[in-house]
Amino acid sequence: MPRVAGISGPYWFFFYSFDCGEPIHVHVRREDAEAKFWLQPVALAWNRRFSPRELNEIRRIIVHKESTIIEAWHEHCGQHGN
Repeated sequence: MPRVAGISGPYWFFFYSFDCGEPIHVHVRREDAEAKFWLQPVALAWNRRFSPRELNEIRRIIVHKESTIIEAWHEHCGQHGN
């Protein structure tokens, strides 16, 4: 699970290698909570245990760091990523 570098804070932004065939997205974890966000456009795919307030904060971070996340996706997934 490669972690996206350059995003500080309590959330861990990462990818699963087996997801490289899907459209670009990022997983987010903190303690026992996890969510998946699609990128381009940024949209929540699913959520487990994050509050609506936290989801709004995570979405704001993703929008702010979208280019960093997309670059990390391409570095990780290479030709397999969409």
